[in-house]
Amino acid sequence: MRVGVLTGGGDCPGLNAVIRAIVRKGTEKLGWEVLGFRDGWQGPLTGRSIPLGLTDVDHILSRGGTILGSSRTNPYKQDGGAGAIKNVLAEQGVEALIAIGGEDTLGVARQLSEEGIRVVGVPKTIDNDLAATDYTFGFDTAVHIATESIDRLRTTAESHHRALVVEVMGRHAGWIALHSGLAGGANVILVPERPFAVDKVVEWVQSRFERMYAPIIVVAEGAVPEDGEQALHSGETDAFGHVRLGGVGTWLADVLGERTGKESRAVVLGHTQRGGTPTAYDRVLATRFGLHAVDAVAEGDFGTMVALRGTEIRRAGLDEATAELKTVPPDRYAEAEVFFG
Repeated sequence: MRVGVLTGGGDCPGLNAVIRAIVRKGTEKLGWEVLGFRDGWQGPLTGRSIPLGLTDVDHILSRGGTILGSSRTNPYKQDGGAGAIKNVLAEQGVEALIAIGGEDTLGVARQLSEEGIRVVGVPKTIDNDLAATDYTFGFDTAVHIATESIDRLRTTAESHHRALVVEVMGRHAGWIALHSGLAGGANVILVPERPFAVDKVVEWVQSRFERMYAPIIVVAEGAVPEDGEQALHSGETDAFGHVRLGGVGTWLADVLGERTGKESRAVVLGHTQRGGTPTAYDRVLATRFGLHAVDAVAEGDFGTMVALRGTEIRRAGLDEATAELKTVPPDRYAEAEVFFG
């Protein structure tokens, strides 16, 4: 059997661990041939693929990014895109496809599955916002990096008696902000799910200064003030209609400086959160996802995605996986509010 694999969307720590597991189990245990499609959905659209053997994946477990490359290509934004993918898979003898990605990549996988292409999905997003799985690989690494950054920034904030606003990733879901803020002892955490009152943030920051401590504010890139709008890096959109966010941290730091009279700085962590070496947890989770994706293909259980439920790997339909985003619920945010100010 010849099986294809691709990685789509933003890069993420743990992608190579999934690829390694698929190749190791597929070739050694089941005698498959594995083809890696280059640059997300661009690969099966254009036929750009490479054979993947044991020597290709021997040393990639701890490596960040993806050896296959990635892109935000949307086949359904191109004339005849789905048909082109069907033709390429047929020409290259690919009988099944494993798509590793987030809501956009898996959304395409779902549509292709409905058109008869045999697809199994593997969830990937550092935002941890896919509803069908408890956790996605990459999230733990992103939180670890953000937490370490907060720890480092706290010492310079205390030395200079300034407020520091740390902007982390999180377009529609504030999981990274919530977890890293709690772990790093942030004095304010702002998430997309809860529009924030600027006056209240100023109050929390001032109370911190009054106790002779420097405040740390963690804000997700998609957070918005009450009666405000998301801060846009630019007005451009990608192939899936997403605008590029960014700037809320700098805006908030300026406001805090004006309102409190204290020096305030913004630090945007950006792509450092999803680059570099994955944590041990993410390596293990990604490896398990890869192994179970192979099982799903071997059993002919297409149109599904592997998912973590508790400590077990289960399967969910791609329609369920892409139906809605998993956002921070009010009770989880309430836990964090205890430590504000």
